[in-house]
Amino acid sequence: MMGLPGFDPLLLRALVSGLALAIVAAPLGSVIVWRRTAFFGDALAHAAVLGASLALILNVSVSWGVLAIAVLIALAVHLARPARSLPEDALLGIFAHGALAAGLVMAALFLPAGQDVMALLFGDILAVSPAQAWLAPLFAGIAIVLLAMVWRPLLMACVHEEMAIAEGLNPARARLVHALLLAVALALALPLVGALLFTALLVLPPAAARALARSPEGMVALAALAGVVSVILGLWGAWTWDAPPGPAIVLAALVLFAFFHMAARILGR
Repeated sequence: MMGLPGFDPLLLRALVSGLALAIVAAPLGSVIVWRRTAFFGDALAHAAVLGASLALILNVSVSWGVLAIAVLIALAVHLARPARSLPEDALLGIFAHGALAAGLVMAALFLPAGQDVMALLFGDILAVSPAQAWLAPLFAGIAIVLLAMVWRPLLMACVHEEMAIAEGLNPARARLVHALLLAVALALALPLVGALLFTALLVLPPAAARALARSPEGMVALAALAGVVSVILGLWGAWTWDAPPGPAIVLAALVLFAFFHMAARILGR
């Protein structure tokens, strides 16, 4: 693993998948930062334990199990939102920790003693298959198109939801599209960087970009750039020093976060 990476197929597939994931995480994560709902990503990551446990018990793909549970959580939060008597973060906490507890109990009762569900939640981007390497850019393209279709109501809802409704927009539908795309992105990210680390990739690049951005679209573009650089630096560091690639990517994103905020202070923003 030491030395220059060259054009190794493993690294090339990891790079393609990671870049696609970073690009689609930029607009998805920017909305999370604007709405101050970073806990939503953590909630889906916790719920992934239940999805992984069910998938292993039923002997199906873990990604499909995680996708099913993540979509159910997203739909449950969306449907409960209009009539809820609890804040959204409390509602997310109930669903997330309930799913986490159920997943751990099911894993303890029904899975072999040597089967570690938690290990599945950290991924291995250097072990990505050719099919996954093609699927990541395809999903990224579809997700960006869908987000573009609901971008205005989604953005308006972040600023002033009542004004968005008064203008004839449908922020509830836009939020649902955003939540479902997050669920699909989580399932896609599971074998790459893992569910838990994907939430960091959702939040860190947009949070870094916010320090220098002058517009919402500018923040998304800067977040995509920060995510892309994080993936490149993280993979290079992992390949060179034989480090775990997922945490290396997140660590690179953390360094960029600090760099962007120092640059903002120097520039007086």
